[in-house]
Amino acid sequence: MRTVVLLLLLLPALAPAQPSEADRLFASAVEAQQQNDLPTAIADYGKLLKLRPKMVEARVNLGAALAQSGRFDEAIAQYRLALPDVPDKDAVEMDIGLAYYKKGDLENASREFKTVRAARPQDPQLAILLGDSEVRLGRGPEAAAMLTPLEPANSSNPDFEYVMGTALVASGSRRDGVRRLENVAESTQSADAYLLAGSTLLDMNELDHARKDLEAAQRLNPQLPRIDALVGMARDKTGDQAGAEPAFRAALKIDPNDFDANLYLGAILYKRRDVDEAKPYLDKALALKPSSTIARYELAMWKSTSGKYADAAKDLEEIVKEDPGWLEPHVELATVYYRLHRPADGAKEREIVAKLTAEQQSKGPGKQ
Repeated sequence: MRTVVLLLLLLPALAPAQPSEADRLFASAVEAQQQNDLPTAIADYGKLLKLRPKMVEARVNLGAALAQSGRFDEAIAQYRLALPDVPDKDAVEMDIGLAYYKKGDLENASREFKTVRAARPQDPQLAILLGDSEVRLGRGPEAAAMLTPLEPANSSNPDFEYVMGTALVASGSRRDGVRRLENVAESTQSADAYLLAGSTLLDMNELDHARKDLEAAQRLNPQLPRIDALVGMARDKTGDQAGAEPAFRAALKIDPNDFDANLYLGAILYKRRDVDEAKPYLDKALALKPSSTIARYELAMWKSTSGKYADAAKDLEEIVKEDPGWLEPHVELATVYYRLHRPADGAKEREIVAKLTAEQQSKGPGKQ
């Protein structure tokens, strides 16, 4: 979403002759702020406010300069001091909300934006900021409900549609959210929009579609967080292990603790019988998420591939006990039982596999 720029108050008319020291300081401070010389602006506004503590224009502009410098708590304090005397209280409340937003204090930002929205319910920029704050606070349904009535008038605004898409994804209407995100991505070439659309589709198991969006995001911005791991997962799940492997290795160069990159790279390696190289990656994945059943499953598969059938059987038995509806561990456990010369147990597992397969075929795609 585009960065919101804090605006200066208009410079009031100065006396045409014999300007006072306060007038000179105000003019100097505004000029410095306009030239992005923020230290000078802040210093001059401070001197001015010692001369004229009730000069509300100077105090609001000082708040803006402090916010532009990343000194958000000081900015908020100046805005609050100005608030009782400023004519346009909504504008200053908005500045306070923006300072909280940029600081990352989304709860307080949301509260301030809601206060302003009572007076400006149709303001799209305000709705965008409030909607984004609510989504990031885990309140996707509330954000979607707030944005939906405004969408007909703002459907051509890519920032609005991006936040609307994120709100719909977060509220469970993922397909509608993805559609909006892809429209934004295509019209603005937004890597972030492609990333969120692709990662959502990956979670929905729409793999070819997910891969297309994620690779588009990677082309536009190879530095996106976790983009290599996500592209690798999409390639792996679409059967392109040769393309997935370098993506996972690239992800691990950036973050050696990426769970998915360790897990999927280890799985690729053991499947092609590079069992010695695979083991450290699988061990790392399990160390990162000891409770992960998928990590435990892949390590059990490594044990089976390495001929450690008794150990693999023990791990798989624990997994199917915890997640009895997961088909793949039952398939492998049946195979391991036969290799351990336990045909009765193998036959029981095959019956479970047949039952689960029939259930999945009747319900659609199952657990991947």
